Amino acid sequence: MRSSRFRRKSREGTQPPRMRASRSLFTAALRSTIVVALPMKLVRLLSLLSCLFALASAPLVHADDAAAESKLKELVGRQKAILAEAEKAGDKVDEENVRVQLQQVCNEYDILIRNNPRFAPAYVAYGLLLGKVDNRKESVSLLLKANALDKNLPVVKNQLGNYLAEEGQPIEAMNYYLSAIQLEPKEPLYHFQLGTLLTEARDDFLKTGQWTRAQLDKTMQDAFLQAMQCAPNDWRYAYRYGLSFYDLEIAEWEAALQFWQDFEKKLKPGVEQQTCRLHQAKVLIAQKHFDEARIMLATVSEPALAKEKEKLVAELPVAEPAK
Repeated sequence: MRSSRFRRKSREGTQPPRMRASRSLFTAALRSTIVVALPMKLVRLLSLLSCLFALASAPLVHADDAAAESKLKELVGRQKAILAEAEKAGDKVDEENVRVQLQQVCNEYDILIRNNPRFAPAYVAYGLLLGKVDNRKESVSLLLKANALDKNLPVVKNQLGNYLAEEGQPIEAMNYYLSAIQLEPKEPLYHFQLGTLLTEARDDFLKTGQWTRAQLDKTMQDAFLQAMQCAPNDWRYAYRYGLSFYDLEIAEWEAALQFWQDFEKKLKPGVEQQTCRLHQAKVLIAQKHFDEARIMLATVSEPALAKEKEKLVAELPVAEPAK
């Protein structure tokens, strides 16, 4: 008897991450910090959502017959529905029920692949699902099989890059990300992944001796810029591009200030716009334009941003008393 691919785990291990990239998520991200990158959990979530959407909507021309293609779309739709329903339930999710449902999906993937051993998209979808529930070794094995069957699947290149990055092999991961970008240059996620990798593994790249810090910084920021330009209406990519100015060894404060000023105009009044003002104040402090920074901070009144505001106020020199 085949052992279950879905073992019982703690609540943290089994509950799916949030599946809605809404304005409330935007607000939460902006409240969390004004100087660090978006968390890797969100990066992985963006990756999963992008992959599932692609598999559900793109024509799958590699199937041996229409029946295999139809079955795959059914399975992808079912796993999305299961995860969405679990997310909707929140803390009240029936974890055992979710586990059983996903195990049934896995069993059907096994049959689909056994009957269609050269149907690459089935390996991709199955690999993504197993990676989602932390069955990483089997996930990577399936993705490698898909890559062997079809070298032109950017989704697979991206996921293998993720795996290598998480395994501490950033140089190898970069090659897969670059392949994904070459295959699908207009997909913002792949540029975003590259920028994140170059930021978080900067020291590893420098140790190779093949990169200078200036080259890394330029490539990193160009990647985030490309992501933003590929998805101009998605705040997540624009926000991360803005944060990239803090990652530069040689500051470009004028460009950073201009970005946060422009970005503010695209956002809603309140927390969103005032978060951008905190960034503007931070840049003005770095430029030693303390009076302008004080004026900017005075416009931040949202209680949710009080702690961030206090930190920046503490960086200001004591104002001289008026004569």
